Parts: sequence; structure tokens; C-alpha cells
Amino acid sequence: MDKLYSDAVSALEGVTFDGMTVMAGGFGLCGIPENLIIALRDSGVQGITAISNNAGIDDFGLGLLLQTRQIKKMISSYVGENKEFERQYLADELELEFNPQGTLAERCRAGGAGIPGFYTKTGVGTLIAEGKDHKDFNGETYILETGLVADVALVKAWKGDAQGNLIYRKTARNFNPMMATAGKITIAEVEEIVPVGSLDPDNIHTPGIFVQRLIKGSHEKRIEQRTIRERETA
Repeated sequence: MDKLYSDAVSALEGVTFDGMTVMAGGFGLCGIPENLIIALRDSGVQGITAISNNAGIDDFGLGLLLQTRQIKKMISSYVGENKEFERQYLADELELEFNPQGTLAERCRAGGAGIPGFYTKTGVGTLIAEGKDHKDFNGETYILETGLVADVALVKAWKGDAQGNLIYRKTARNFNPMMATAGKITIAEVEEIVPVGSLDPDNIHTPGIFVQRLIKGSHEKRIEQRTIRERETA
């Protein structure tokens, strides 16, 4: 299978449709598939259910899809950096399925492993637990969470080869590895494409069997929150 595509637009060709579920890796602005997100916006697809730790910021990442009103529902764990997200949610224009961060990661991992559900203590006694099955194990109460699978998973990696083997770098190895396993189709954008056989098999984070399409992207290095202090003078 030829997995290399020339750009994000061609990589998405034939896999997008209205009402689709999309996983997007990353945390804040770190490790997000920014080229694929822009191409998804430009595709005009509507009614997206987006599974992601957050929605980026107003003018970058998944925030671009909120601007164009292409996202119908967010399944996420943190929404604090996006004012448009807040506005749409409070105006009942956007559905939100809120998850503790570790629960969201495990739901993605479970979906990729073929596990339909699991029990966790996280969220017991809170709004998160409402309507969910409760069970006691060894005297402790747990709630049932379901695994997540997406029509398309969009991930960002540091290096990849033509077979789709991926290596992530430092903090960008966040939600990307588990989401890469949980997409019916997984599309990766990488900073560098290397020859097949040049990656140390022991260091590969996502085996190529999980990846169907691959592009080399150009990426911005944005700072999500810039904090500065005044220079001290003697």
C-alpha cells in the first residue's frame, strides 16, 4: 500500500463525510495535526463529532473548525483556552461530553485495543457519573466508561517512514499514540519522512500497521500562553 500523500488535502480525499467522528491528537498546541485540521476545515464537512483533549485556541487547531461551525459535538477534557468554544457551549450551540483527562486517554486506548468498556473510580460521586453503570470492586465504587473509535484519526508525529511507522518527540507524545490505534482510518502528518529501515524498531511508538496515510507537513511553533516579566534593573 502506498501510504505517502503529497499534501493534507489529498490525504483526506475520500474519507470525509458529514456527521463523521474525528480524533485529533495533541495537547493544547503541542503535537496537533495542524495541516490536517486546516484541510478538514477547507473540505467543508459538517456535523463533526471531535474527540480531542481540547479545542485549541480561537484561531488555531480545532478552534478553526469552531469558527466555521463545522463541529457539532466535542468529546474532550479541557476547554479553557477557547472563548468561541465557551460561547457556543453556553449558548447551547455545541454539545459537550466532558471527560477527566486520564479517562479520555483510556477511552481512546480502549477503543484501539478493541475493549468496549472499562470501570474507573475517577468521577464517582460527580456529574461525570450521572447515568453511568456503577459497580463495587473490593469495597470501592467504580463507573463504566466506554471505549472510543473514530471514523478518522488525525495524528502528528516527529518522524515517520513510508510504511507509516511513527516516532513522537517529547511532550508531543500525548494523545497521539492511543488515537493512532483508534481510528478506522489513521492519517499522520510528520515533521520528517525517513527511509524505511532507518528507524530503530525498539523506538517506534506507533507501528505502521495502524497508519493508512502519511504526509510531511510544515509546522508553526506557537506559544499557547506567553508569560513574561519585566527586566530587573540594578
